[in-house]
Amino acid sequence: MAAPKTQGAVAGLKKQDRESCSGVEGVDCEESNSKDCILEPLSLPESPGGTITLDGSSSVPCIFCEEHFPVAEQDKLLKHMIIEHKLVIADVKLVVDFQRYILYWKKRFTEQPITDFCSVIRINSTAPLEEQDNYFLLCDVLPEDKILREELQKQRLKEILEQQQQERNDTNFHGICMFCNEEFVGNRSVLLNHMAREHAFNIGLPDNIVNCSEFLCMLQKKLDNLQCLYCEKNFRDKNTLRDHMRKKQHRRINPKNREYDRFYVINYLELGKSWEEVQLEDDGEFLDHQEDKWSDWEEHPVSAVCLFCENQAETIEKLYVHMEDAHEFNLLKIKSELGLNFYQQVKLVNFIRRQVHQCRCYGCHVKFKSKSDLRTHMEETKHISLLPERKTWDQLEYYFPTYENDTLLCTLSDSESDLTAQEQNENVPIISEDTSKLDALKQSSILNQLLLQECLKN
Repeated sequence: MAAPKTQGAVAGLKKQDRESCSGVEGVDCEESNSKDCILEPLSLPESPGGTITLDGSSSVPCIFCEEHFPVAEQDKLLKHMIIEHKLVIADVKLVVDFQRYILYWKKRFTEQPITDFCSVIRINSTAPLEEQDNYFLLCDVLPEDKILREELQKQRLKEILEQQQQERNDTNFHGICMFCNEEFVGNRSVLLNHMAREHAFNIGLPDNIVNCSEFLCMLQKKLDNLQCLYCEKNFRDKNTLRDHMRKKQHRRINPKNREYDRFYVINYLELGKSWEEVQLEDDGEFLDHQEDKWSDWEEHPVSAVCLFCENQAETIEKLYVHMEDAHEFNLLKIKSELGLNFYQQVKLVNFIRRQVHQCRCYGCHVKFKSKSDLRTHMEETKHISLLPERKTWDQLEYYFPTYENDTLLCTLSDSESDLTAQEQNENVPIISEDTSKLDALKQSSILNQLLLQECLKN
C-alpha cells in the first residue's frame, strides 16, 4: 500500500510486514472510523498547519515531531515517518503540493487521534504479541484525504493558469537565442517562434508552455555543459555538439525526460496523469471515430522552394512547372535521362542548393557577388541546364541537406508516375509468350545458342 518512493524505507521488514491490507493472510486491518468528519466543503487555509507558513519556507516538517527536511529531500521525510512514527502515505507521487499536504495533516493530527484518519496495519500478526507492531496508512480512501488532494490539484492548476496568462501578456520578456545568440525583447513567443523557424528547434507552442524563462535557462545550461538536448550525451566541444545535433536531427528535447513536464500546462490538467496518458486518451477517441472523419480530410500544402530563386509553390507539380518555365530546368526530364534513383536525386538537389547558396555557377565555376547576379548569368548563358559530370555531384557529402527544412527533398521519388507527360503517353504494348508449346520454346530458345558458345569456348 505504500507509495513507490517509500518502499525502500521498509526494506528491512519481513515479507508479511510489507503486505497490504487487501485480504492477505496473516495481516489484520482495522478500518478507519466510518464517520465522515467533513461537515462542509474543505477550504485550504492561507497558512495550513497553524503557525507554520509557506512563505519563504524551504523545508517540510514531520507530521509528528519537530524534525524538518528540505523540500527537495522528500524521500528522507517519508523514510523518517515510516521508521520513527510508522506512518505510510500512499501514492505520494499524486500529491501535487507535498508541503501543503504535510502541513494540513500535521494540524489535523493535533486535533483528532490518528486512528480517526488512518487504516491500521498489524504486521507479524502470527508472531508473539511482543513482536507484533502497527503501521498507519494514510491514503485517499479516506474522503478527507481525497478531497484534500483534489483541492491541492485545483489550487495548483489555478496558479499555473494565472502564471501562463501572465507570460502570454508579458511584453517585457528578454531572451537570447541558444543557437545564434540573437537577442529578442517583447513577448516570449518571438524567441520561441524564431528558434522553431530558423533553427528547427521546436519545444511546443508558446501558449502551451509555463515558466518559460526557467525552461530556457535549463536548456541553455545543458548546452553550456556540452550536452545534447535529445539523446543527452556529452561532447568534448561546442563544434562537435553542434554538428551532432544538426546531422542527427537532435534539435529537440527528450520527451522521456520527466524534468520537463512541469513546463507544460497539459501535465497539470488531470490528477495523476502525464501528457502521454492524456494524449493517448485523445488519440483513442480519434481512432474510435476516424472512419467517419476522412471525407473532409484535406492535404496540407507542400510549400517547396525553387532551386534557383525564392519562389514557393503549394504543390510539387507547380514547382516543377515554375522551374521549367522560369529557368528552363526540367528536373523530371533530367531524372529520366540520367536514370537517377532516389538517393542520386537527393545528392543532385543538395549539390545545386549548395552551389546557388555559394553564388557559384556549376556550369563554368565562376563565383558572383549575389544570387541575383548568379541567376542572371546562368539564365543568359543557359548554364542552368549545363550540369557537370556525374562524379562532381554524385558524392557522399551531398547526402546531407544544404537546408534542413528543404521540403523538395521529401517529394523526390523513384515512382514511374514522375515520368514526363510524353513518356506517360507512350503506350508500348507488351505481348506475352505462348506457353502452350513449352517444349518447342525450349528448343528454339536463344539460351541454347549461348550455352553452345560457352561450351565451345571451354
